[in-house]
Amino acid sequence: MNHQSLGILIGGLLPAILFGLVGVFQKSSTRAGIGLGLYLLCAGLGVAIAGVAVYWAVPDKTISTKSGSFAVAIGLFWGLGLALVAIAMVKYTTPLSTLVPLYNMNTLVAVLLALVVFAEWRDVNVTRLLAGAALIVVGGTLVAKA
Repeated sequence: MNHQSLGILIGGLLPAILFGLVGVFQKSSTRAGIGLGLYLLCAGLGVAIAGVAVYWAVPDKTISTKSGSFAVAIGLFWGLGLALVAIAMVKYTTPLSTLVPLYNMNTLVAVLLALVVFAEWRDVNVTRLLAGAALIVVGGTLVAKA
């Protein structure tokens, strides 16, 4: 397997499976009954356990105030996103199968910001990217109206 294929497997396919499991466990947790704050604290505990395991496996002590701040922002935004999904499922009884395709349109936000902030527009085929983005929007729209 070449270097790029391995990167796609490790950074794309395996996380897609893990993030898919997140949705199932999220709905299972909210169905079993849990307060929103405690839900986020328990999810944070899971992230902390993963962090310790990865730190032991790959002991890299590199950090700066700037990089640490970005990492905290990741946790903050991810936690708030999880909370909003939980609220939609519990308070508004929105099906997970409807929410997942919609909140996974986050790829469009990440792609747009990466194109601008990191100037990745120089390294990608913008036509294919726009075509893929259009398909994501169409898919999200179809699911939302299902």
